[in-house]
Amino acid sequence: MPSAMRRILIVAYHFPPQSGSSGLLRSLKFARYLIEHRWLPTVLTVHPRAYERLDDRQLSEVPDVVSVFRAFALDTRRHLSFRGRYLRWMTLPDRWASWCLGGIPAGLWMTRAHKVDVIFTTFPVATAILIGLFLHRCTGKPWVVDLRDSMTENHYPRDPLTWRVWRWLESQAMRYGSRFLFTAEATRSMYLKRYPHLRPQDCLVISNGYDEEDFAGMEGLHPQIEQDRGPTRLVHAGLVYPEERDPRPFFRALARLKVEGRIDGSQLLVELRAPGSEEYYAEMLADLNLEDLVRLLPSLPYREVLEDCAAANALLLLQAACCDHQIPAKAYEYLRLQRPILALVSNTGETATLLRRTGGATFIDIGDEQAIYRGLPGFLAAVRHQIHPVASLEVVQQFSRRGQASVLAKCLDQLMEEAAKADTAEGLKTGSEVSTDQSARGLSENRSESQGGI
Repeated sequence: MPSAMRRILIVAYHFPPQSGSSGLLRSLKFARYLIEHRWLPTVLTVHPRAYERLDDRQLSEVPDVVSVFRAFALDTRRHLSFRGRYLRWMTLPDRWASWCLGGIPAGLWMTRAHKVDVIFTTFPVATAILIGLFLHRCTGKPWVVDLRDSMTENHYPRDPLTWRVWRWLESQAMRYGSRFLFTAEATRSMYLKRYPHLRPQDCLVISNGYDEEDFAGMEGLHPQIEQDRGPTRLVHAGLVYPEERDPRPFFRALARLKVEGRIDGSQLLVELRAPGSEEYYAEMLADLNLEDLVRLLPSLPYREVLEDCAAANALLLLQAACCDHQIPAKAYEYLRLQRPILALVSNTGETATLLRRTGGATFIDIGDEQAIYRGLPGFLAAVRHQIHPVASLEVVQQFSRRGQASVLAKCLDQLMEEAAKADTAEGLKTGSEVSTDQSARGLSENRSESQGGI
């Protein structure tokens, strides 16, 4: 590697071989593409035992020149509980609080050994932010805080003690951080209002996105829909949160259409891939007699999920109004796949704004059962007749992971330039003080000599 490269320490819980969260893609792709901009990452993450699910396949994407240190960490719920019970303080700020025991000493050593210029920490695991705070305060290195979505809101986290701890940690990050990254403009605006001392130029939007290399070879997977054969596959990939992505109005609308004979299993198949809360949804689908229309499927490796979505007739996106300032990470991958999107989202949120910009989606309010009931048949007809529009690839290409790494690199370069100017200014100030002190000392000596001669 060129000797002139600067060094960045990335503190991230989500990193291969972790599986099941889109968060790992953000840290992984930054680690992969920052090198192209003369920034050499070193990664501090957790020991794999702390992950609930593992997949080694994405380990090959970590460049050989990127050092990865997997510090001691345990999951309180799985490793430190007795008969399912554990002490409350052991989950503050979260279930991986023990990561501090290994992460802080390892981070201090890595900062010195690798001559780190900048510390970068990424949410949503709060312990990563806590480790970043300690490392910054101990080393004085500039700290970039990648919050992505909001860390706290008025009623999030729901547990009052967790909320207080997180809000304190958030306030410390806002006090000591040098740059703050968000994935949506609405979140950035929220923090500028919440913390008036923040400078707007220090708060950047670097959205989630997609990596073109992940989609290589998928062009031929687009399905050829035949008018009278086989059901239309409508696929949702990833978690379906019971509140933030509440599917109940959608399920009830499906049940009504089925009872009326307008939709059946030969026409439509909704597949929820690794939605979480499977028992809860299975009971709901059984009560609504939708088991032939909606399937709950297990998780797959990332590449296979993309291939499955590419082979779907249409893709389902869910996002409630309580998350208006957020955009699901999967939205960017959906857009790159250029499949018709049924967007059950709030019309006023950031997700709707993105989809209007790119095209390719039919919008229906996620909480409006009647609107879903009215709009779903028309969407399915447009998909089957292959007349539903798809996203503009020219617009979507603005959200490539490689491009986002370029934006981050520019942010880091500016941060280093500011630090260098501050050091120069401090040096000049110190030099001026020394010169003034020497002049004063010389004047005093002259006066003493003069007085002595008298």
